[in-house]
Amino acid sequence: MPLSCHAVVDTAFQQVQIWKSERQCEFRVAGAIHAWWHQKRYLTGLAWDNIAAASLLRPGDPPASILMLGLAGGTAMRILRHLLPECRLVAVDIDSEIVALAELNMGLAASGIEIHFADAYAWVERCRERFDVVIDDVYMAGADDVFRPGRSDSRQIESLRRLVAPGGLLLANLVNGAGHRAMQVRTRASFREAFQVVRSVTTPASMNETLVGGADVLSLSALRSWEKSFADATDRKYWRRLKVRRLTPVPSR
Repeated sequence: MPLSCHAVVDTAFQQVQIWKSERQCEFRVAGAIHAWWHQKRYLTGLAWDNIAAASLLRPGDPPASILMLGLAGGTAMRILRHLLPECRLVAVDIDSEIVALAELNMGLAASGIEIHFADAYAWVERCRERFDVVIDDVYMAGADDVFRPGRSDSRQIESLRRLVAPGGLLLANLVNGAGHRAMQVRTRASFREAFQVVRSVTTPASMNETLVGGADVLSLSALRSWEKSFADATDRKYWRRLKVRRLTPVPSR
């Protein structure tokens, strides 16, 4: 059944179009799908798959704690809750209204996320905890497109890295379409300077990549065993399409 627009809501930070069918819901912001929910499925072939998969590339045991900066509708966190039912999930978002919309339309509360409402980067400066995985997915809505409010330079990456537990991973979701190239190049350079290993996780249909940095980051083969966690054939198909490649290390001086 095709989706239809059920409501348009102006929050304090963005205009959210709510598109729904019997089994599916999308939040659309600035011309892009900002969050997605399906009654039976988890994966989309888009950026949220990259984020969830990248969170599993930590060597050793699966992560016991994950911090996400920029929650919105919680699509990636829903995948992670499905894969990691015992994991502590913590999120920070400045827009309490879009989170409330997700609780109403996407069952967000069922994911059991500890949610803090604040400017994510200001919250990071106050935080004294460490997490196995830290995800930076902070985007704001502009007039025609989304944009990153932070610079993703070496100073910001170091601030985020402070919250990563030993052996953990820092992730950054990046839009890589037209108009986003400078941010992508700068973030890649900052990651390559900060971490011994940096990998890029992508899917064929997505205009995003998720960078993963750490002392060590597992390769694509580490994701194969997780495919059986998905009962739906479409989810398994999308999981098999994930790609992971290592970025060239910064030359030693």
